[in-house]
Amino acid sequence: MLKLNELIAFLEGLSPFSLQESWDNCGLNLGSNNAEYENIAIALELTLELAQELPPKSVVLTHHPLFFRPLKNFNPSLYPANIATLLLQKSCALVALHTNFDKTHLNPHFAKILGLSHTKEEGMALVADIAPVSLDHLATQVQERLNLPYVRLADAKTPIERVAVVCGAGCGVLHELKEAPKNLCLITGDIKHHDAMQALSVGVSLLEVPHYESEKFFVPLLKDLLEPYILQSQVKCVKLLDCKNPFMLKV
Repeated sequence: MLKLNELIAFLEGLSPFSLQESWDNCGLNLGSNNAEYENIAIALELTLELAQELPPKSVVLTHHPLFFRPLKNFNPSLYPANIATLLLQKSCALVALHTNFDKTHLNPHFAKILGLSHTKEEGMALVADIAPVSLDHLATQVQERLNLPYVRLADAKTPIERVAVVCGAGCGVLHELKEAPKNLCLITGDIKHHDAMQALSVGVSLLEVPHYESEKFFVPLLKDLLEPYILQSQVKCVKLLDCKNPFMLKV
């Protein structure tokens, strides 16, 4: 049997939960630390459909927490209580590795895919200096590397010489960057109208990629990192759950 406290200790060694942002909810979201389980499932995010696929007594490792904020009520017909109800019925647990894992693994992996090297950490962002390039040319490179049909841009009309990368929704890092934002482009997801207005007002360009596309590497990445634990533990099966992009593109 798989002991949850031992698995959490292994995950702590991979990506300390203390690294999470203050607003985040990494670690054990649901389940008993002292309980025993049989299976591991890995998903970017747990949906109701994926929860229905789970074998009983599974530990689900997700990137996005099931609970971001304290619940004021628990209605089993509404998200996220509907998923939590099903997990409880199946004696399952859920552990989230979110902003802690972004810092230790997912942001570096995403930066590598984008072809960035010699990055340095500034808050939630990884920052790299690059040879001067137009925003349009940088956008084309990102599109090709991620195989995207389009990206959205906010162009500050300066050559790009520094790039900051944040998986998921990362416009909040603009105030964390230590150096002057001159000739900077932030690559992240979920950019809002007023994020763009704020960035352009201080001369920062933005390049938006879909939230899902920046984080979809979580499942295979964590699966590889778990191999040492899986080999020495008595896990019946490791199930990789495919959480698809919730948005569809209509052309």
